[in-house]
Amino acid sequence: MTMNLTLVRRSILLCSALLSLNLSAETLKVASPDGNIVFQVNDDNGLPGYHIAFRGKEVISPSALGLEFKEVEGFVRDLKITDHKKTQQDTTWEQPWGERRLVRDQHNELAVTFARADKKSSNHFTLRVRVFNDGVGFRYEVPQQKKLADNRQGKIDIIDEKTTFSLPAPEQTKTWWIPSRGWNRYEYLYNTTMLDVVDRVHTPVTFKSPTGVHVSIHEAALVDYASMTLDQQRNGVLKADLTPWSDGIRVKTQLPFKTPWRTIQIAANATGLLNSDLILNLNEPNKLGDVSWVEPGKYVGIWWGMHVGTATWGSGEKHGATTAETKRHMDFAAQHGFSGVLVEGWNIGWDGDWYANGDIFSFTEPYPDFNLPEIAAYGKSKGVRLIGHHETSGAVTNYKNQMADAFDLYQQHNVAQVKTGYVADGGKIKRIDEQGIVRNEWHDGQFMVGEYLRSVTEAAKRKISINTHEPIKDTGLRRTYPNWIAREGARGQEYNAWGSPPNSAEHTAILPFTRMLSGPMDYTPGIFDLAPYGLDAENRVRSTLAKELSLYVVLYSPIQMVADLLENYEKHADAFQFIRDVPTDWEESRALAGEVGDYVVFARKERGGEDWYLGALTDEDARKLSVSLDFLSPGKNYEAQIYRDGPDADWKTNPYAMVIEKKNMKHGDTLQLSLATSGGAAIRFKALD
Repeated sequence: MTMNLTLVRRSILLCSALLSLNLSAETLKVASPDGNIVFQVNDDNGLPGYHIAFRGKEVISPSALGLEFKEVEGFVRDLKITDHKKTQQDTTWEQPWGERRLVRDQHNELAVTFARADKKSSNHFTLRVRVFNDGVGFRYEVPQQKKLADNRQGKIDIIDEKTTFSLPAPEQTKTWWIPSRGWNRYEYLYNTTMLDVVDRVHTPVTFKSPTGVHVSIHEAALVDYASMTLDQQRNGVLKADLTPWSDGIRVKTQLPFKTPWRTIQIAANATGLLNSDLILNLNEPNKLGDVSWVEPGKYVGIWWGMHVGTATWGSGEKHGATTAETKRHMDFAAQHGFSGVLVEGWNIGWDGDWYANGDIFSFTEPYPDFNLPEIAAYGKSKGVRLIGHHETSGAVTNYKNQMADAFDLYQQHNVAQVKTGYVADGGKIKRIDEQGIVRNEWHDGQFMVGEYLRSVTEAAKRKISINTHEPIKDTGLRRTYPNWIAREGARGQEYNAWGSPPNSAEHTAILPFTRMLSGPMDYTPGIFDLAPYGLDAENRVRSTLAKELSLYVVLYSPIQMVADLLENYEKHADAFQFIRDVPTDWEESRALAGEVGDYVVFARKERGGEDWYLGALTDEDARKLSVSLDFLSPGKNYEAQIYRDGPDADWKTNPYAMVIEKKNMKHGDTLQLSLATSGGAAIRFKALD
């Protein structure tokens, strides 16, 4: 009897302990304003975690949270929720330029404090969560606290971020991705596979669940932190894999600090992702004040000739960057209403192996056949600006040492935009440290995150805008620094001139749903000589002429290049009219239809006017689309100026076949489009009354 009572007492004590453990675990939730998205955060078993549901179904399964530090215990285990606060916001803010003028920021916020559960220290952090109708953003906020900063003057090294994104049914989840931590930065053709075969990837990375829900994982407001790539560890579990410094440390920071926002865009269909403003809404407002000097527009360039071999960056008989050639381009730009002329290869350093000799670049010394003051004066007389170019070849210390003088020189000569370049293999950025030792860094590591932003802020002091090539990925910082007007960060048009393989027919049908979710891209569209080496050559543009026109609407950038050789536009003057007409700054943008990698249809309304523009494109498959014109203003009549594939158009054999026609159309009408293989359509809806 005594033994039985002892067993009963032990059972009661065990049950009480388990009950106490369960009661001590806390789960908090916050929903989107429309109630469709629910974010839950918990401290089960002392481990911080979260999961997300969309319309009652799990889109992110239980996933981990946490930070690990080098010299002190981080926020990984033995944690409990000690406080929380909920707030709401519903405001509208205005972009100085953009795909839409007005942006609504409507979200519900939950700030959750995690602290040590064992009472050994008072160390704590806040997880700040914002839930929008189009997705979720969360970040870590670590305040000043004695136990983390003793004897370190507040400095702290992050050696790992424990954030994971667990997606259910990985074997059935379609994924569009490019590899990270590779030699070619972000410039890869996208893979289309199921999630279970994915390894380490860049963001944005896009998923389609078995139920059709679309999810894109990325980050917002990447400042003074390492880029987040994702590493699939267990099946379906993508872990944050921060890009390291050359010494292996992921992030070198100081208390207090905030991480970038980890973002999960969620939509019932593919076009829902395209209409999201989540990334912008998670960035801070404009810090530059009056930015009326930031000028959207279209530009031509001394550029494509170097890629197809008719000109060279280096000096010599085929040198492209000459005074005479620049003036010729300025004449063309002025004639057709373009605002600028980009000139590459103007400065000392391009001769020899420029790819490997970044230390010899001078950013203030032109070649003798390029008269900068004369060109600037000529452009001013024509109403056309010279667009500057700084190629660093990844030798960033050399560039940093000359940056102020280089921007001063451009400011003196009325240069308002600069294209910067960082052509170097991934992991081969050349940093010279305080001891004069060369260190190799990644383009997307914390060091380079700072260097890219340095160029933007230094340029802003001179009222110069920056278009970064070989950049750090876009995370919406154009809101905070509106002079960061565009960037590359994916395979662009130049791969069609020399890439092996060139860009695929589906490439521009994938970009809107992946890379373009992060922000504008300087893709450099508008090649009219689609096969400079012949139709049977490997290197050619794998699209129709109408599709090239559609890119000006589909692939958003506030600065669009008119990328081909000037003489090729003269051969297709009728098609060229669309490029002359299409704006680059928009009042409103709407994705109307699309599936990732298959096709996409965008409509955009010009800022300051009543005209709408539509771009539609398809992959290697011909396609018939029915497009409702409900986006047009009711009660107005429009002349639809249509540039579409001809009935016998085919990207391989007959890419130039095009029909140009006009129709009167209005709100409520339906437009029938027939797109050829890798074809497209571009339409201006000109308001008549």
